[in-house]
Amino acid sequence: MASPNLKSDLSIRKSLTTTAYEQLEELIVTAVLEPGTILSEATLVEQLGIGRTPIREALQKLEREGLIRIMPRKGIEVTDLNPAKQLLMLELRRDLEKLLARSGALRATEEERSAFITIADAMDETAAAGSDIAFMRQDYALNQLMAQAAHNEYASRAIGLIHGLARRFWFVHFKTTANMPLCSSLHANLARKVAQGDPEAAATAVDALMDYLEEFTRATLRAPDRPT
Repeated sequence: MASPNLKSDLSIRKSLTTTAYEQLEELIVTAVLEPGTILSEATLVEQLGIGRTPIREALQKLEREGLIRIMPRKGIEVTDLNPAKQLLMLELRRDLEKLLARSGALRATEEERSAFITIADAMDETAAAGSDIAFMRQDYALNQLMAQAAHNEYASRAIGLIHGLARRFWFVHFKTTANMPLCSSLHANLARKVAQGDPEAAATAVDALMDYLEEFTRATLRAPDRPT
């Protein structure tokens, strides 16, 4: 059995790893760190003010999610965007999201249902304000809550490999092809349907959101000035 001090040290390290991950994930997803950017552990330690071990653990998670590529003795590269692969990912994402939505509607605790309503209200405010960063943060919160409320660790792990790539793709392209008020509204509707405890209504809300995201992705392929 681990000693109390060891448990405390592990808890602190986990918290720092989560902090490092969330900060790096947002920098990558919002294209502050653009595709092709080369990073180093030492630079990230200095920039974020977080120790090397939590940074390394965060980078390992980001690599599993496909947002970076760790190149031994060369550095860390932010991966490129690929609209065609995004469409393939949406095929898988639709079914996973429907599973999470149905499960969340049935299994969410009262505290989680309340959190869904809070996020839905925040999404409505974000749509009115037109704030891209605020939307991205609420989208991240909703993704995390959907994975948690389903109480299915295997589905949660699977969807975790998709969300970061999907959010980055949306952020990079939304100014040319997205409808932020509609996108925010679809997310808010999904959150409310899960909170209401109706699994089929929640699954229908997922279909509406995925239909929109598929059309959005196809529109980026047609856009003559899309980012590469």
